[in-house]
Amino acid sequence: MFLLVQRFGELMRKLWNPRNFKAHVSPHEMLQAVVLCSKKNFQITKQGDGVDFLSWFLNALHSALGGTKKKKKTIVTDVFQGSMRIFTKKLPHPDLPAEEKAQLLQNAEYQETMVESTFMYLTLDLPTAPLYKDEKEQLIIPQVPLFSILAKFNGATEKEYKTYKENFLKRFQLTRLPPYLIFCIKRFTKNNFFMEKNPTIVNFPITNVDLREYLSEEVQAVHTNTTYDLIANIVHDGKPSEGSYRIHVLHHGTGKWYELQDLQVTDILPQMITLSEAYIQVRGHGDTSPTPKSPPHVAHPPVSPPPRSGSGARRTRPTSKAPEPRGAAH
Repeated sequence: MFLLVQRFGELMRKLWNPRNFKAHVSPHEMLQAVVLCSKKNFQITKQGDGVDFLSWFLNALHSALGGTKKKKKTIVTDVFQGSMRIFTKKLPHPDLPAEEKAQLLQNAEYQETMVESTFMYLTLDLPTAPLYKDEKEQLIIPQVPLFSILAKFNGATEKEYKTYKENFLKRFQLTRLPPYLIFCIKRFTKNNFFMEKNPTIVNFPITNVDLREYLSEEVQAVHTNTTYDLIANIVHDGKPSEGSYRIHVLHHGTGKWYELQDLQVTDILPQMITLSEAYIQVRGHGDTSPTPKSPPHVAHPPVSPPPRSGSGARRTRPTSKAPEPRGAAH
């Protein structure tokens, strides 16, 4: 697994080398390491899911660097890992009579429990897409604000999770925010027959996404900076089984946004990014955005004014120095 760390480190050094001879870098060795270390779960010739690869890649780098789930940390967890509280409450079967439900809710098994957990990214659930067409016989593409799907982590919103045997009510509350936060918008759902994609557009701001209200009260004082700006936006276009990926990346040096798709790199306006079907977002603190620096102050030596050509000043004629003869000894 350490081969993955070596190849990824080599790729990063090639990308950021200021003395690079070639203008392009080939990631072929890195891709070969991904195929070997993932035991061919991710292949070069077959497109995989972006969230699945991101989750595997971060955990593989963390374990290859010697990190563990609880005790030993690495640079991966220092950058991306946060923590949350998960409150879980078991629900009785809905077909039971009301009296039996009331008795079961008194048992310790059905009381709410709290568990501290860590995360590498936050999964945001989209509302169900509409099934019916509008009056113009066209499907409506719904829109939802980012903060409405972030309400899942405010500590009060409850959501029901169903399994084959039992049902649970869960609510989440953030306790620690990482320096860089990853949002994964859950667009794909798989049933027994096929994969389905939710085309809902998420309306999100590019900068100043404040997550202070999603932290518990005793932790809010510890976090001085809770605002995040968008750094990268990964978009999935097309059908769920096929489709293609596009990436929007911010260039910190100039503050411009670029769209990357395979080998094509084009400029893009920030207003166009919010209209895309965002799938994965990487955000950093507000102080990571580029700020114009003022030029340093240079102290110049004082310049003496030229002498006046009045009665008290005597004019002198400049004299030229005679050239020395060749071969003169110094």
